This record gives sequence, C-alpha cells and structure tokens, in this order.
Amino acid sequence: MDWQPDEQGLQQVLQLLKDSQSPNTATQRIVQDKLKQLNQFPDFNNYLIFVLTRLKSEDEPTRSLSGLILKNNVKAHYQSFPPPVADFIKQECLNNIGDASSLIRATIGILITTIASKGELQMWPELLPQLCNLLNSEDYNTCEGAFGALQKICEDSSELLDSDALNRPLNIMIPKFLQFFKHCSPKIRSHAIACVNQFIMDRAQALMDNIDTFIEHLFALAVDDDPEVRKNVCRALVMLLEVRIDRLIPHMHSIIQYMLQRTQDHDENVALEACEFWLTLAEQPICKEVLASHLLQLIPILVNGMKYSEIDIILLKGDVEEDEAVPDSEQDIKPRFHKSRTVTLPHEAERPDGSEDAEDDDDDDALSDWNLRKCSAAALDVLANVFREELLPHLLPLLKGLLFHPEWVVKESGILVLGAIAEGCMQGMVPYLPELIPHLIQCLSDKKALVRSIACWTLSRYAHWVVSQPPDMHLKPLMTELLKRILDGNKRVQEAACR
Repeated sequence: MDWQPDEQGLQQVLQLLKDSQSPNTATQRIVQDKLKQLNQFPDFNNYLIFVLTRLKSEDEPTRSLSGLILKNNVKAHYQSFPPPVADFIKQECLNNIGDASSLIRATIGILITTIASKGELQMWPELLPQLCNLLNSEDYNTCEGAFGALQKICEDSSELLDSDALNRPLNIMIPKFLQFFKHCSPKIRSHAIACVNQFIMDRAQALMDNIDTFIEHLFALAVDDDPEVRKNVCRALVMLLEVRIDRLIPHMHSIIQYMLQRTQDHDENVALEACEFWLTLAEQPICKEVLASHLLQLIPILVNGMKYSEIDIILLKGDVEEDEAVPDSEQDIKPRFHKSRTVTLPHEAERPDGSEDAEDDDDDDALSDWNLRKCSAAALDVLANVFREELLPHLLPLLKGLLFHPEWVVKESGILVLGAIAEGCMQGMVPYLPELIPHLIQCLSDKKALVRSIACWTLSRYAHWVVSQPPDMHLKPLMTELLKRILDGNKRVQEAACR
C-alpha cells in the first residue's frame, strides 16, 4: 500500500513552506526551529516528496522549495533514513521525472543526483537503466526530465560510470546519448552533447570506442540554430583538441574556419567557448603550422573581443570616475592570495575551474568571472609567444587606429592589446616603443578611470625596457605620473598604480 499523508500533518508542512518564503527575519527563525523539530520524524521526508511530486494544485515555487529542503535533508541525514522512506522517495522521483513543470523536473533531477552522490549509485541499480529507458518516451517532458537527471549524474559521477564497480554502464550510455544528437528538440540535443562531453577529458573507453561517430555527429550540429547546442559543440571540440587531436587534424582547416565564426557568435557564451579553442591550440605543437595562414582573420577577431561589453562597464561602474570617498567594503580590503598564471591580465582572479572551491574564489569582483574579453586577451598573449614577430604585420595596422581612437572603450582595448603582446612580441615592438611609451604615460591622466588603470598595467609589461633607457627619457615622467595615480580619485586606478 502506497504511503499516504495525514491531512493535518500535510497542512502543517504546507504552512511551513509558505512561511519559509517570507522575507521576515523573525518568521525565518521560527521556520528553521520548526524544521529542526520536524527532522526528528523520519516520515517528514515523505511529506516533502509528496508535496513535490503529488500536490500539483500547489504553486511551483512551493513544490520546488519542498524538494530543495528534502535535498538538504538527504545531504545531511540520508544514511539514517529508514529503508521504506528512502524507497518511497526514490520511487516518487522516478515516477515523476516527467512532470509538466520544467522547474519541478529540474528539482527532481537535483534530488536524484543528490541521492546518487551519497554512494547510492551502487545501491540503486535500477536508476540508470530506468532513466535510459525513459529517454525513449514519446512524451517530451519525460525524455527531457530523464536527460536532465542523467546530465547531472554524468557531471557528478563520471569516473564511477566508467568503472567496474557499476559494470561500466557507459558502454550502453554513450551509444544511447549519441542517438539523441539528431533529436528534434534543441534542449534534448544539448543534454545529449553535454552528457558525452563529461567523458572526453578522462578518455573514457566507451567514448574512445565511439570517437569517430561522436566527431561526425558534432560536425553535423556545427551550424545548429540553438546557442546552447553550439556552445556544447565548441566545448567538445576544445576538449578533443587536447585529448584526441589525432582525430581532428584531418579536419583542422574546417574546424578553424568554424571557430573563427563562432568566436564572433552573437551569443557571448558561445563566443567564449569558441575563444577557448585558440588558447588550447596555442599549446599544441602543430599550432604554428595549422594557424599561420589564418592569422589575418583571427587577429582582428581577438582584438575586437578585447573591448569591454556594455554589461562589463556597468558591472565595473566604468562611468563612476571618483569613488575614493566611498568606504571600503570588506571585499575591497581583505588580503588576496594570487595564484601564479602563465598569462597575467589586468583585474583578474584565477579562472574558475568548475570545482566546488571555485565558488570560494578570493576575488568576488563581478569581473572575476572568465569572460570573452579576458579569454581573447589571454589567447592573444599565448599566440604572441608562439608566433613572436610574425604576429606584428597583422596587428600593427590595427593597433595605431585603436590607441588613438576617440572612443575611450576602443582606446582602452588597444592599450590592453599592447600589453597582451608585450612578452611574445617584445623584440619586434622595440622600434615603436619610443613613440608608444610617451603615449601610454599620457593615458595615465586620461579622464576615464578604466583607461588610466589599463595604462598602468600595460606600462608594467614594458617596464624592463623603460628602465634600460636613460632615466630622463621615460622613467622619470612615468614615475611622476604613477605617483599621481596612487593618489587617484578612483580605487581601481590606485590599485593598478600600486601593482
């Protein structure tokens, strides 16, 4: 007989869920105390799953919240759940993965993944076969819900799925996922690629056995209308470049042409994934050979990607020139522990790597996230180290127009370009530095704070050349301006000058 809730108990739980959505602090405190009390009763979790999966008359936020509270309970206490409670929760999840609401499907998927991550993949042998079987459903919601859950499991348990502990379910799952690359729904196509992508870097044997089919399917999706699909295609090709370049070499010209287009994609997330390709390619021994003939197209694209977007400027308060009177927040003054990077770019924290610790990154700045500007600049930096002076004929004609441009955003990007190529193209730049360094020193007093701060950074990249010249020529004017910038009205500029 199916578990059924006591009506009075159910109303109590619903009231608690409503109260927990209140912005009132005192109400929230009462809710937390009540949750602690209710967690003493194991079948409280049955009520939570019941609200999530069965009470379709309730609004979606309340049902989803019920599932998220249950997820937290699973994380904290799952090992102490009585077997009938655990079984009821698992069965309800699988029975309702195709809920009509995308929010509820996603919540159930998170719940399934949380249970699986508690060591339950081995103890829930029917989970993977049932989810894979649900992919065949003609009901879109069921297929999408199952795929959403599978994607989360692939993200969280990729090594386990390729191990003998589970009899290598990937041998069945990878060919199954590949079938859905041609599905009529873009969401399903995107899920399918994202699932397979989880196994590229580990060179999972089941994927290596199907690698040619995988690549062929990726090429077929290259011009997909859906940005999420294109993003996942780009991500796959970037990872394949690192682990199976042998399979890409025969198609390298076409792949480069494709990535040139995608680095200019109107969706910035797609453009960012594509831009990663140039960073990864720069590390490959074949880089110079395969990319030399494409530099004429690539360099302007990277340079264009180095401009601040409108959103960047808003997040950076780019139009706020003086903020020295604003009290420092705790974030402004706490110590920073910078990790070393091959590519040193301004205003940057370490690139988040997708690990759990990434959330606790030292620099909480809105611009600490990896973005197209930073990726383009990093790509130009590493390519300058590969091609050296060969890069300059493609860059110098652009550079002059940027550095003296009337629009500050364009001028700022030109100064960033100059800094990015400093290491790789130093020798080739020496003849131009007597003209450029005074211009950069002049930019230290630009009316725009973001121009002043980037000028500080770029000058630091050429500092060794400046100090090799007679002191009166560049060093004294530079130090005079830098000292003024330490007293700048803008904190970002003050920090850049100190560095």
